[in-house]
Amino acid sequence: MLFFVEVILPLSLAKTFTYCVSELEYLYIKKGMRVAVPFGKNKIYTALVIEKHQVKPALYEAKEIHQILDEKPIVTEIQITHWQWISAYYMCAIGDVYRGAMPSALLLESETVISQRTTDFVDESRLSDEEYLIYQALQLQSSLKINDIVAILNKKNVFPVIQKLIDNGVIVLQEEMLENYKPKLVRYVRLNSKYESNNGLGELLETLKNANKQKEIVLTYFQLLATEKKPITVKKLVDVANSTSAVVKVLIDKKIFEDYYLQEDRVSFSGNGKEGELKLSEIQQKAFDEIQENFNKKEVCLLHGVTSSGKTEIYIKLIEEYLLLDKQVLYLLPEIALTTQLVSRLSAHFGNKVAVFHSKYNNNERIEVWNQVLQNSEKAQIVIGARSALFLPFFNLGFIIVDEEHEQTFKQMDPAPRYHARDAAIVLANSYKAKVLLGSATPSIETYFNAKSDKYGLVEISKRFGNVMMPEIELVDLKDKYFRKRMNGHFSDVLIKGITNAVSLGEQVILFQNRRGYSPLLECMTCGHVPQCQQCDVSLTYHKHKNQLRCHYCGYSIAKPTHCHSCSSVHLTTKGFGTEQIQQELTILFPDYKIGRMDQDTTRGKFGFEKIIDSFKNREVDILVGTQMLAKGLDFDNVSLVGIMNADNMLYHPDFRAFERSFQMMMQVSGRSGRSEKQGKVIIQTYNPDHNTIQQVTNNNYIGMYKEQLYDRQIYKYPPYFRIIKLTLKHRDFDKLKEGAMWLYQVMSQNLNIPVLGPEEPAISRIRNEYIRTIIIKIPQNSSIISTKKTIQKMLNSFDAVAQYRAIKVTINVDFY
Repeated sequence: MLFFVEVILPLSLAKTFTYCVSELEYLYIKKGMRVAVPFGKNKIYTALVIEKHQVKPALYEAKEIHQILDEKPIVTEIQITHWQWISAYYMCAIGDVYRGAMPSALLLESETVISQRTTDFVDESRLSDEEYLIYQALQLQSSLKINDIVAILNKKNVFPVIQKLIDNGVIVLQEEMLENYKPKLVRYVRLNSKYESNNGLGELLETLKNANKQKEIVLTYFQLLATEKKPITVKKLVDVANSTSAVVKVLIDKKIFEDYYLQEDRVSFSGNGKEGELKLSEIQQKAFDEIQENFNKKEVCLLHGVTSSGKTEIYIKLIEEYLLLDKQVLYLLPEIALTTQLVSRLSAHFGNKVAVFHSKYNNNERIEVWNQVLQNSEKAQIVIGARSALFLPFFNLGFIIVDEEHEQTFKQMDPAPRYHARDAAIVLANSYKAKVLLGSATPSIETYFNAKSDKYGLVEISKRFGNVMMPEIELVDLKDKYFRKRMNGHFSDVLIKGITNAVSLGEQVILFQNRRGYSPLLECMTCGHVPQCQQCDVSLTYHKHKNQLRCHYCGYSIAKPTHCHSCSSVHLTTKGFGTEQIQQELTILFPDYKIGRMDQDTTRGKFGFEKIIDSFKNREVDILVGTQMLAKGLDFDNVSLVGIMNADNMLYHPDFRAFERSFQMMMQVSGRSGRSEKQGKVIIQTYNPDHNTIQQVTNNNYIGMYKEQLYDRQIYKYPPYFRIIKLTLKHRDFDKLKEGAMWLYQVMSQNLNIPVLGPEEPAISRIRNEYIRTIIIKIPQNSSIISTKKTIQKMLNSFDAVAQYRAIKVTINVDFY
């Protein structure tokens, strides 16, 4: 009788693979366990078991598994079903979903380990110099990794030398699986039991009468024990006694102290836990009741509340309800920056029931959260996270909140799976029979359309919390200001006056410019030459603080040139402006005030966001300049003025959502202003004050924007009336790409009786030396999306079968917007 397991490999492969197991292993293995399996010539991967069966594969001989890595499943069956849905809907390989979903420390890959063959005698005189170096290193340690040999020989290609040693029988290769996760152990001390009686204490003090430092540590130990009544860590003891760990070591060697280790969580949030104390205002209570009502009839509800209307308090009340039912809650946020503020609010309310999961956490921290969620631990009743938190192994999920649901960061762009966290969350909730609440001040058009067409419930709040006034919005016409010479750098007289008033009253200011760096162009005044990236079709952005030109697509950088590369003229000037330039101008205009900057360049570290947000909240920074990171749900009670440096950047973006996105961005940034008693102010600088979208922002007219956009979308066949699939083709050879893209387009337009557009060069048509072409397929609401995707997949398979096009990379992006 033969026994098999069906596994997913963490590689970009669309199919599952069959491996054979013994009867005992077959009985022991469960769905959702990891097994190490050989794949290819001599690689070993961590595969995930998704099925057990007794059907022999027809096309290949099933290999045996290498070892079982888990004692119990670490992935649930609902997760596997959800991953399969993501793979089918977003047209990506199941292996990509598995690799994207698991913390990388759980996906062990084999590392080639080289050790000396012990049986044979080695004639050292016959070894070359390089072979002898490796042989000698193996005398000193039992095994080496490939990277060690690269370091020893100081050259990259070491395989020929290794191959020769294998052929001569000097060394053997072995593939080794390494478990990366190590629990965090904390070192504690306790007094040796023989000193615990009164006589023992006298004897102890007698022993230490000449060793003052040791005596001091022992006395500190007793003080801490009396006040804290809990185990004492070595670190705390050393800190309080103002001593060193060497003194503690001496006491341990003398058998006065004993040390021991306890396992601890790397991340834990403590709070007092004041559940049930939160009181909602009348408007909030009404919204809360309406949401409950909607949940009786529908699975999904949209909460459309203006900025600062107190949506978070409503979320907290709803979370309380689900915790009473012993359910887990998932709280999705679009930006890691937002978790900082939210964690402190929720842990103050729910104590240590809050866990956080996102990519700024290291491997070990992520595995701890994974295990807590799987075990339905008390510490992970509420999980806050960015989109990847969707993949956690929930035990009993009852409620999902998608806050700021309109944000485009919920959509993963690269690498696959290119899923949209909001849509995937709704499908996941369906598997658990859970409810989903989407919250936003400026909902995306598709969501609002679904709510209006009665697919989702809809609850609206039109007033700010505590009846705080909506901010007053003032438009500044830049054409007019430049004409009248009333500009100082990039600041109009109106904005300078606004900032001066705010900071002189001790209030804070936020300035928004959606471009990082100093300026997007460096241009020669003589011949007009602009330095370009060598690998991409974009101009290099100037970063003054590092004095270099950088490409924001591939990271290529050069030092700032002193003269033009084309005509050698020294007259170079910068065009346009980014956050760095605004910060510099502010330093000159307001030398007495502290100016901060928040963009990708200043928030690189693990706690980059926290540092900037905390210093702004603690009023250490008076003026904060930033990119779109600032636009999302942050809550600062002392900000009275928000300035948008140039509203036109966003409006004229070649994208069908440019107007919708600009409206959302400006409304969200404006919403950071005047969140306490005093009415805030927003100053928008624009060359086009009469533009419809800018007028809609000024009048806070979401419905006007929604209706206008919906009308356009219907005419031009865009969502929510059509679904869009975008194919991106990439290759280093321009002509081959052009020919391949044309072939694919013709096949598609002949076989699909729906609009197919392209093949078109995108705005940036070359990145990292690869040329790009895109094809867009529009699927109307009335045609079956499943059968259309199957047809597209067949065409892509036949495209892949054409020998000359095989090298062209095709990526599929479903709902790419």
